[in-house]
Amino acid sequence: MSLNLDLVQTVAFAGILLFVGYGVRNLIPGLARVNVPAPVCGGLPVAAILAILYFSGIQPLKFDTTLQTPMQNAFFASVGFGASVALLVRGGFLVVIFFIISTIVAALQNVLGGVVAMALGQNPLMGVLAGSVTLTGGPATGLAFAPFFQDAGVPGAATLAVAAAMVGIVSGGVIGGPIGTILIERMGRRPKVGRAPHGTMENVVERQFVEPAAKAPSGEDVEAYVLLKHLVFLLTAVGIGIWVSGALTTWLKQFNMTLPGYIGAMLVAAVFRNLDDVTRLFGISQQVIDDIGTVALSLFLVMALMTLRLWEIAGVVLPLLVILAAQVLFITAVCLVAIPRLMGGDYDSAVISAGFCGFMLGTTANAMANMGALVERYGPSPKAYFVVPLVGAFAIDFTNAILITFFLNLWK
Repeated sequence: MSLNLDLVQTVAFAGILLFVGYGVRNLIPGLARVNVPAPVCGGLPVAAILAILYFSGIQPLKFDTTLQTPMQNAFFASVGFGASVALLVRGGFLVVIFFIISTIVAALQNVLGGVVAMALGQNPLMGVLAGSVTLTGGPATGLAFAPFFQDAGVPGAATLAVAAAMVGIVSGGVIGGPIGTILIERMGRRPKVGRAPHGTMENVVERQFVEPAAKAPSGEDVEAYVLLKHLVFLLTAVGIGIWVSGALTTWLKQFNMTLPGYIGAMLVAAVFRNLDDVTRLFGISQQVIDDIGTVALSLFLVMALMTLRLWEIAGVVLPLLVILAAQVLFITAVCLVAIPRLMGGDYDSAVISAGFCGFMLGTTANAMANMGALVERYGPSPKAYFVVPLVGAFAIDFTNAILITFFLNLWK
C-alpha cells in the first residue's frame, strides 16, 4: 500500500526535504565547501531510499509533481530577467571575448562527450547529457532537458543528468582553486595592493544592475507590494512564455526539431528586462527577481531529485564516469593553457581561469568560491569579479540552450 500525496502535499514534502538538506550541509562541512546544493542533500537520499524499497517490492509514496514544471519555468524566467544587453555592452570587449570562449567550449564539451560515448558503444546523446547540458548548465538545465533525451533514446536520462551534474560540481569545486594557484605561481604576477572583494555570487552580480527605488501606493506595505509586483512580472513572463514556446515548437516540428518548454519564459523575461533598461517603465529589481527564482529553483530541484528512478542507470555508470573524466581533463587543459592567454596573461586571467573551471564544470557558485579563495590569498581581482559572474550566471544559459537543442536534434 502506498501513500498518495497531492500537489500541495508534494510541494510541502519537498520543502521539508529542502531544510533537511540545509541541515545535512551543516553537519557535513565538505558538502558546503564544494557547493553541493541543499536540494541535492535533501532530495537525493530520499530517492536512494525509495530505490532500495523499490527493489524490495515496496512503493510507500506516490507524488503529484504537477507544479514541478511551472517552478522550473519560473527559475529560468528569473535567469531571463538578468539578460541585459546594456550590461553586456557595458562590460566591454573582455566580457564579449569571455562569452564567445565559453560558448565555444560548451560546444566542444558536447562534441567530446558524443565522441567518447560512441567509442564506448553508447548513444552519443548520453555524452551530450554529460556535456554542456549538465556541466555548463548544472542540475536545473539537466533536469529540464532530461525528458527530451529520454524520448531520444537515453534511458534514465534524469538520473544520469543529476549524477553528471554532481560529479561536475564536486570536480569544479575541487580543482578550480589549484588551477588558479598554479597559474599565479607560474606567471609570478600579483595584483596591485588593495582589499579583496567580499560577498556572495548574488550581490556581486546584482550590484551591476541599477536597482529602482522601492515604492508602493499609499497605505500599502512597501516590501509586500514590491514582492507582489515582481511575482506578477515573473508569472506573466512564464504565462506568455507558454504561448511563445508553443509557437516555436510548432514551427520547429516541420524541421523535426524539439525545444525545451522554458525557452519561451526566458525570452519573454529578457524582453521585459531590456525594455525596462531603456524605458524604466517597470522598475524591475534583479535582486527581488533572483530571490523568487531561487525559491522556485530549490523546490523544483527537490521535487525532481526525490522522484528520480535511480535503478535505471545501473548498467551505464562506468561509461558515464569515463565520459566525465574526459570532460574534467578537457576543462583542466583549457583553463591551464587557453584561458590565461586569451584573457590577457595577467593575474586577473588566472583568477578568471579558476572561475571558468567552476562554472563550466559546476555552477556559478563554484566559480565565485574558487575566485574567492584566490583573492583572499593573493589580492583583489575586480575584473574577474565582473566578467565571470556576468557570463556564468546569465549569458551562457541562452547560448547553451541553443547548443543543446542543436546537438539533441543532430544525434536523436
